[in-house]
Amino acid sequence: MKKLLVNVAKQLVDYPEQVKVNEIDGGQTSVLELSVAKQDIGKIIGRKGRNIKAVRTIMNAASAKIHKRIIVEVLEASTS
Repeated sequence: MKKLLVNVAKQLVDYPEQVKVNEIDGGQTSVLELSVAKQDIGKIIGRKGRNIKAVRTIMNAASAKIHKRIIVEVLEASTS
């Protein structure tokens, strides 16, 4: 799941080398923290949140196969 999120996010941003995903694994739920460059946060979120909603939909569809809930959170990169 982490690799899928990284690949999708890298296609949306201007600085793909700054895309990082931290996975916090729980029993039935995993939290994926997406960190991108400060300039790319708007591109990940999209107009009225459409891009991040689409990314979350893709991740939920992919996670249904492994019977796990995936939560995607967007964080601002600490180094920009």
